[in-house]
Order: sequence, then structure tokens, then C-alpha cells
Amino acid sequence: MPFFILLVLLLPVIELTLLVQVGMQIGALTTVALTILTAVIGVSLVRSQGLSVMQRAQMNMASGQDSAPEVIEGAMLAFAGVCLLIPGFMTDAVGALLLLPPLRRQFAKSILSSRVIRFGNMGQRRGDTHTSGSTFDAEFERKDDHDRLN
Repeated sequence: MPFFILLVLLLPVIELTLLVQVGMQIGALTTVALTILTAVIGVSLVRSQGLSVMQRAQMNMASGQDSAPEVIEGAMLAFAGVCLLIPGFMTDAVGALLLLPPLRRQFAKSILSSRVIRFGNMGQRRGDTHTSGSTFDAEFERKDDHDRLN
């Protein structure tokens, strides 16, 4: 948690420093235009890749395969979109790296293999009897419906 707080505090300082340095080299207007351009291009790439990942996840779920890697890839694409919308070059670099499908898939595999995230029964085929927890089968009757009929 302290690392996250430190990152939140240092990120704006680093981004502003980079923006000023780049602005002094290529000009303020060009720097602003470049920042806006990366956001527009990045969001369109996130959208198209997000649709592709969502289709793969749906196909995997329909065939009974594990869709956890696609779920993690979708979360990484959402994070990439946020990074690309934040003005700055460092966050744009992180967002651009997450837009590379081979790198993103490798991150997803490493996250799943490290067991950082557990998905419970996600990807479990229908009919599998290895469920965790309890299943209850019950019937109920609403008292107000019963009273209305009498």
C-alpha cells in the first residue's frame, strides 16, 4: 500500500517534469497536440482491441473453455485506456505497452500462474461436480399471493 501512495504522489510530478522538458524541446503547442493525439489514437485502439478480447472471451465461454485470461486482458486494456487518457508521456508509454497483444497475453498468463487473482469456478464446464460452496434447492410461496387468491 505505501508503494501505491508513493506512486500516486510522484506520478504527477514526473509527468509534469516530462511535459515541461518535451515542451521546451518541441514547443508547448506541439506537446499539447501530441498529448491529445496519443489519447485519441489510444482510445480507438483500446476500443477495437477490447472488442476483440470480448469476442474471444464469449467464444471461450460458449465452448466451455477458461475465459480468465481474456478477463484479465480486458482489465489491462481498461487500465491502458486510463493511462492513455491521463496527460503525460510516462502513462502513455505504459498504456502503449499494454496495447501490444503478445505482451498483454504474457502478463495475463503470469498473473494467472502466480495465483495473484483467483477466479473461483470461472471457466468451469457445465456439469462439473467439483463446485465449492453449497447449493440449495428450495420452493417458496408468497404469502400475499396466497391471501389474494382466497
